[in-house]
Amino acid sequence: MAVPILLLLLFFSIPFSESKLDEDYYKQTCPDFQKIVRETVTLKQAAQPATAAGTLRLFFHDCMVEGCDASVFIASNHVNKAERDADINQSLSGDAFEVVVRAKTALELTCPGIVSCADILAEATRDLVTMVGGPFYPVKLGRRDGQVSLASKVDANLPKTNQTMDEIIKLFADKGFTIEEMVALTGGHTIGFSHCKEFTDRLFHYSPTTPTDPVINPRFAEGLKKTCANYTTNPAMSAFNDVITPGKFDNIYYQNLKRGLGLLSSDHALVKDPRTLPLVELYSKNQEAFFKAFAHAMEKLGHHEIKTGQQGEVRRRCDAFNTIQA
Repeated sequence: MAVPILLLLLFFSIPFSESKLDEDYYKQTCPDFQKIVRETVTLKQAAQPATAAGTLRLFFHDCMVEGCDASVFIASNHVNKAERDADINQSLSGDAFEVVVRAKTALELTCPGIVSCADILAEATRDLVTMVGGPFYPVKLGRRDGQVSLASKVDANLPKTNQTMDEIIKLFADKGFTIEEMVALTGGHTIGFSHCKEFTDRLFHYSPTTPTDPVINPRFAEGLKKTCANYTTNPAMSAFNDVITPGKFDNIYYQNLKRGLGLLSSDHALVKDPRTLPLVELYSKNQEAFFKAFAHAMEKLGHHEIKTGQQGEVRRRCDAFNTIQA
């Protein structure tokens, strides 16, 4: 089987061309950075267990659109509709935004004007993934916060649940990600939930003659139909991405896909496509292989189109640029 060999080659060819970042970036200027972030996320995760999944999704949505620069945090105003208000970002977790803002507030009291919101989000994401059972991976620091945030940039840069596998692979490839990295990052669906509107077409409107997608496990489909019965009047209705271990970061997500327990159309597409199926098979049987691939892909994602030096700023508040944008 060629997949393990491909993975080995992948790990020996990490193209971190933007590695102006350093794990010890704040060692002199804000030595308590990691401690403050860790304490903040620990308290938040204990109080709101959905924080980990929400923060992982927030990090992905930030990095895929114009790079990891905390542009998703910017609030819209009368002259600019920011990323946060794009339709696909309307369901981003309030707890995820809050945990970063709490850490930023604590850091501004300790070392004002030093730590970027982009670095806080990257560090908090890693800490939270680890906290719920996922792999530890190094987070290099030194990102600057972006000075542009446009809702119009979002839609074309994020995968959609109804896209074909060709479209999803191309979207990731255009950003420099391999199929292996895409499948590993999708494994983040092992935690968290999706709103019913993202998958109800599979339950109620699959085709004129077959209302329910026949590949969905029948008992699973019936349970989802009950959960989402009122989704048109209550858009907050949702279901866990991994129905077996929804709060634990593990490889059960991939096992679920083979059992007809994939929630989204894009999830199930992974087991239908011959380019992605071997990776689903590998990760479903070998959690260590998944964790290594996920850790690598997260490191690479965290370096995507970063801003350093004069390319950005260190915001005083995560939701506003330091200077008024024209």
